[in-house]
Amino acid sequence: MIPVAFNYARPDSLDGALALLAEHGEDATVLAGGHSLLPVMKLRLAAPEVVIDIGRLPELRYIEVRGDEVAIGAGTRHRAVESSEVLAAEVPLLAAVARTVGDPQVRHRGTLGGSLAHADPASDLPAAVLTLGGTIVLRGPQGEREVPATDFYTGVFSTVKEPGELIVEIRVPRTGSAGWGYEKFVRRANDWAIVGVATVDGRVGLVNMGATPLRATATEAALADGASIEDAAALAAEGTEPSSDLAATAEYRRHLARVLTRRALTTAAAR
Repeated sequence: MIPVAFNYARPDSLDGALALLAEHGEDATVLAGGHSLLPVMKLRLAAPEVVIDIGRLPELRYIEVRGDEVAIGAGTRHRAVESSEVLAAEVPLLAAVARTVGDPQVRHRGTLGGSLAHADPASDLPAAVLTLGGTIVLRGPQGEREVPATDFYTGVFSTVKEPGELIVEIRVPRTGSAGWGYEKFVRRANDWAIVGVATVDGRVGLVNMGATPLRATATEAALADGASIEDAAALAAEGTEPSSDLAATAEYRRHLARVLTRRALTTAAAR
């Protein structure tokens, strides 16, 4: 299908983008890489009057160490995340997860901030940032605010981001040499995850096991109490509400969560 007609704007600064958002309000949407937005527009599930292109703003594209965290500009492309020497040394889980997103074409255009803003529960990177205990920095008419990833997602394709706000930065703790693992089960290469599991530092995040990215809290509690990997992984699906669709039933997803959690924890323990 073809999207409905819209006006296109490409500001040359972040302040310019925020001004356009304030001017057009809910009639506007933001384009970063476009791999989430454009398919939705083609299906006419979204019909913005104005598309504001922020994909070329250099002030949103950086990766830098700041104290105990690594700060990543929201416009940083997946390819930059996966190939970053800084992230390979300081937050290797995030670099490895970025490597599993789509295909090279998607990774060269898609952005980290765009993936988090889209909030697809089947997406890899939102769950990775959640697992890492990351923080999302939003900027809007009232200034900047920091939202923990645990509080950011509210439902399918839904976040706490207010109209007029932009994700400008993602901050994740430096995990260094801590063991980590990521397991993703797909029907075909480059597909969305039927289920995915990320783990680092005793935290376990789940992909496509509910309406939002989730933490496997029962597994985390069991690990903290000294349970074996096998016993902790058996609890991975507790408290989740996975959907049933053409790819998998809810019960099969629960089974996958347990299996993939065991594999991810085993990999993390061996690093």
